[in-house]
Amino acid sequence: MSKTIYLDMEELQAFAGSSFLTADGCAYEWEGEDVVHLHTTPLPHSYGAQSKAFFHKAGDNNIPADATYCIAVGGDGDGALTVTVKRRDGDTWCDEQPQFIPSRAELYSRSKGILEVDVLKEKRAMIIGLGSFGSNIAIELAKAGVGHFSLFDFDRVELHNLARHTATIKDLGRLKTNVIAEAIKGKNPYAEVDLFGININEHLDLMEEEVAKADIVICATDNNESRFNLSTVLIHQQKIGIFGRAVTRAEGGDVFRYRPGGPCYCCLVGNAWYTQAMEEVTNVQSARRSGQIAAYVSDADADAMVQVGLSADIDPICNMMVKLTLMELSRGKASGISCLEEELVYDYYMWANRRERRHRNWAPMPGAGAKPTIMRWYGARVERNEDCSLCSQHEAILDEGEEYADLLGDNDLTGISLE
Repeated sequence: MSKTIYLDMEELQAFAGSSFLTADGCAYEWEGEDVVHLHTTPLPHSYGAQSKAFFHKAGDNNIPADATYCIAVGGDGDGALTVTVKRRDGDTWCDEQPQFIPSRAELYSRSKGILEVDVLKEKRAMIIGLGSFGSNIAIELAKAGVGHFSLFDFDRVELHNLARHTATIKDLGRLKTNVIAEAIKGKNPYAEVDLFGININEHLDLMEEEVAKADIVICATDNNESRFNLSTVLIHQQKIGIFGRAVTRAEGGDVFRYRPGGPCYCCLVGNAWYTQAMEEVTNVQSARRSGQIAAYVSDADADAMVQVGLSADIDPICNMMVKLTLMELSRGKASGISCLEEELVYDYYMWANRRERRHRNWAPMPGAGAKPTIMRWYGARVERNEDCSLCSQHEAILDEGEEYADLLGDNDLTGISLE
């Protein structure tokens, strides 16, 4: 029976343009599906049944006896290549018709016109925290064609992660950095990914070095210590930062964007309203480290404090973080998302999934009019003030256009219960 064969065009071009006449590669087969991926070099983490793939340039027919696949490559790597694939079936060789994974230039051709993919492939995103937020954001940026990543997380995949994380049950026990690096490469095989399986709060010099290299920094951690440390470095390095989180049971969440010269994260949390809402507790170990669950609380009571929202509840928040990131990385370039520069002008954005707890007094969606309601983004401006411990801070004013401003006045938040 014939098999579906995939070859990586960039690998083939590199081999054709090299001085090597042969290469001992690997074949990875999805058993039971008759799908095989052939590579000139072994993958760091293999999948499926593995066998030998022998690559050679036309004219070299000394095929090893243990090779299952034989791939003849013609051309010099600069022009069109000729590729033939044979598969060993007992004592005979069968011809196979290969399919090709496109080169970097073609991989994101469908995104052109919407995203400035030629710009994004040169950009570097630093992501701190690879939980349910960071893992989703990293993969979405890889899909968009971002070409360089630095990933920070010291945790491993645990069972409680699976409900919302991009990892699967096969990833249990693995480092989140490795899992997400593979996922990025799965979407964008040409991405360069640097991994740091460390607690960033214990390596502030390294944080400073990596922020200096990044075009944008995404903070998807679950504790304020890392946010404050990162805010300090962002101010020092004059880099853009995107912060996001969920509140209890992901009933809602918020996103903050720091831009050099603007208010910092410390300015935001100095406001004594929505930003002081209880954050979501996703697992006991992390909450004990951050102090959300005190050391004296029993294990049984600590388990009862874990309240995790649905994956669908965090998706809108992740999506906003991705949109802000792509907009900032593409700022000033003509693309299909340029119009967002006129829309996403606020420092702070908040979202509610359900009318409960801190959002219980928000209006029902039908007939809400100008009143705040769920399933809708609200933007706020945060003013800098000399009282901020890092830069400056004053107060955030909910801004939903002229009609909404007329309703609230300058500072009035009447009708919104955020405490």
